[in-house]
Amino acid sequence: MNMITQIHPTIPLSNGIQMPAIGLGVLKAQDGDEVTYAVQSAIEQGYRLIDTASIYRNESGVGQGLQNAAVPRKDVFLTTKVWNNEQGYEQTLQAFEQSLKRLQTDYLDLYLIHWPVKGKYKDTWRALEQLYRDGRVRAIGVSNFQVHHLEDLLIDANIRPMVNQVEMHPYLQQADLLDFAQKNHIRLEAWRPIMQGQVNQVPELQMIGAKYGKSPVQVTLRWLYQLGVIVIPKSVNAERIGQNADIFDFELSHQEMSLIRQLDQGQRLGPDPDNFNF
Repeated sequence: MNMITQIHPTIPLSNGIQMPAIGLGVLKAQDGDEVTYAVQSAIEQGYRLIDTASIYRNESGVGQGLQNAAVPRKDVFLTTKVWNNEQGYEQTLQAFEQSLKRLQTDYLDLYLIHWPVKGKYKDTWRALEQLYRDGRVRAIGVSNFQVHHLEDLLIDANIRPMVNQVEMHPYLQQADLLDFAQKNHIRLEAWRPIMQGQVNQVPELQMIGAKYGKSPVQVTLRWLYQLGVIVIPKSVNAERIGQNADIFDFELSHQEMSLIRQLDQGQRLGPDPDNFNF
């Protein structure tokens, strides 16, 4: 496979670290060859951000993909997450070591609290702060935190989260959360950004795409990028992985951004952070 040297744009985090604007999400990718090849293919096509989690049970395959890729570890921005039953101060520190082992690395670029487990996430955050101070992680953050979770966390936090990874797409635009995050120098990162492919059926996105010779998926990812949101579309298909990242040669107009804004329905495709039970 030809090495593609193009590196996608980066977005600065509050501590000055540059995080790639687009990455590969590997939720539901099977551990072993499937996820290994997906990671390898993404890196060969210019991706420099890989996002996994201990609950995905594919960290080992991701680690193998990183080993196989002809790019040094320091050039790849690697994210994983601590799962709900691993939360708490000591448990998080242990979970972190296990993740490192599976990923075959001695540090992470970003470590996230996967869900705001009530009564646990503040202790978990203390562990993340410790790992950050110890230089084991280059950035720390949260995932699926609503505004009220962030407000609660910030009361006791010594270090504010640098990233909040949340469900975000044309039908769930989270404007209040985006506003709060921007005011507090927290970068949003969108999971399920293309609504499991459902954006392909949205007429407004089809219409905008036709103008630029782009797919509704590419229009959606470009829209998020222009909002300053990091995106991690997931795929194990090499061709689709390449297409997902082909969003940096066109720009949506103010009018097109407004048109997409009007698609918001507050519709979740994943669990509600205020009402999850797992």
